[in-house]
Amino acid sequence: MPDRFYSVEQVAEHLGLHVRTIRNYVRDGRLHAVRIGKQYRIAHEDLEAFTGRPAPAPQGDANGRRPQEQQQQHTEVSSIVEIDAISPETADRLTSLLMSLATNRGPGHAPLRIETAYDKGRARMKVIVLGGLADTARIFDYMEGVLAT
Repeated sequence: MPDRFYSVEQVAEHLGLHVRTIRNYVRDGRLHAVRIGKQYRIAHEDLEAFTGRPAPAPQGDANGRRPQEQQQQHTEVSSIVEIDAISPETADRLTSLLMSLATNRGPGHAPLRIETAYDKGRARMKVIVLGGLADTARIFDYMEGVLAT
């Protein structure tokens, strides 16, 4: 069986991380990769060792591009939500819920990235959501449910 290799872009998409994050993992030695020309290639076995779970088969050409007929329309939302007058307990509860939603996703789901920050002095929370339209709408519904209680 021939070796299977992934581009940095394919690994970033699979893990729901930014391409720069994957490149930093490679440069730091946390993720083994081979440099071919100006690009890194990550072996299937190295990706599985890094994640601790089976990796999908690489798709597309050597640059990670899929044939035109296989490409699907992709829509992504970037949102920043600022919440004033929120208690530390509610901010913790909301952060735990959002992190759980972002990490406990089944295979085949589009990447979802959520970041939170809480300023105790101002009792203000900021939530950054990067993901698909439907996932982002669901995240907002959950947030509204937590904040309404």
